[in-house]
Amino acid sequence: MATQLIRNGVLIDGTGADPVPNAGVLIEDGKIVAAGELQRLPHRDGAEEIDAKGGYILPGLIDTHVHVTGEGSDIIGMMTTPFSYMFFKTIGYLRNTLNCGVTSVRDAGGADLGIKQAVEDGLIAGPRMQISISVISTTGGHGDTYMPAGYDVPFFPTYPGVPAGIADGVEEVRKKVREILRAGAEVIKVCSTGGVLSSTDHPEFTQFSIEELTVMVEEARFRKGIRVMSHAQGAEGIKNAVKAGIHSIEHGMFIDDEAIELMLAAGTYVVPTLIAPLWVLEGAERDGKMPEYGVRKAKETIEIHKESIARAYKAGVKIAMGTDAGVGPHGENLRELGLMADIGMSPMDVIVATTKVAAECLGWEDRVGTLEAGKLADVTISAVDPLTNIHGLADNDNITLVMKGGEIQKDIR
Repeated sequence: MATQLIRNGVLIDGTGADPVPNAGVLIEDGKIVAAGELQRLPHRDGAEEIDAKGGYILPGLIDTHVHVTGEGSDIIGMMTTPFSYMFFKTIGYLRNTLNCGVTSVRDAGGADLGIKQAVEDGLIAGPRMQISISVISTTGGHGDTYMPAGYDVPFFPTYPGVPAGIADGVEEVRKKVREILRAGAEVIKVCSTGGVLSSTDHPEFTQFSIEELTVMVEEARFRKGIRVMSHAQGAEGIKNAVKAGIHSIEHGMFIDDEAIELMLAAGTYVVPTLIAPLWVLEGAERDGKMPEYGVRKAKETIEIHKESIARAYKAGVKIAMGTDAGVGPHGENLRELGLMADIGMSPMDVIVATTKVAAECLGWEDRVGTLEAGKLADVTISAVDPLTNIHGLADNDNITLVMKGGEIQKDIR
């Protein structure tokens, strides 16, 4: 791979350091050699120059909570669409994710090892992926897709490579984690509370005991580097997850002061997904296909969700950007950044949460998340200054260049 020099931009490197004007990034063989003031970078004869045209040079952005195999909640559509059709739609969802500047994602259920490998082998374009494959749930819990009419309408169909996620009791849970790890999961996803789009529960309902959750963490730890993420919205379920040693709390709608203290002591991350309930309401207005129970619960929780994340941020809980894309459109991921700023986060903190902290949450801080020597050349260039116009990043036309591992994925400069 040729040497590349990104020049003529303002560097925001993801570490939280002040922006560097007249900056550049030197890249060789898909990795960063140096980043900083252009005049201080090493000289390389014959480097391919990439003109940032005065834009803002950011690390490739990271979404730590997506579902790349689906979009929206159309129950009738899911029942009447051939199974394999979802794989072809996923190709577009992955491309849309790249186009908004997101070069790494953690898939929170749905993507199997084959989809990940297809991206890695270059068969399809997409962000680098960390996959959970299946969602572990109690019977009647958030991951149980049983409908009141007696039918099962799975959001994430079970098929070879994607084990069913329902488990009850310590030994069932232990076996389920092992099955999912055998299928190639790199992170374990569990639901320790109910949720908005499940038909038989509520976000405040507690699901799984601390003992069951602890077994999941133990089984994951037997394989070096495997962590557990928990869909956790109600306060008790959040606290149970933290006490069990779970690595990140997804959504965190009803975080209370005790939960914050526990998270600070344990170093637990929260992934806010503030856009998720808004997407539910927007989807209902757009086509009327969101279920009534989902719309009702989204309206009930949207404000307390904002208040909870604002309180966690002010207390110093580690926040990693995540959206729940799949509930809403892939490619709208960066709307989340504006919502994070709206609840009181500084624009720089939002950027760090979407780069450095997100990479740490995935355990990928040695590879991505900041523009530093030795890391993969994942770069996003914005035409707008995210420190003065964080909402402007939501317009994909303002994302003028996306590079993943030194390869340009989008270029509209």
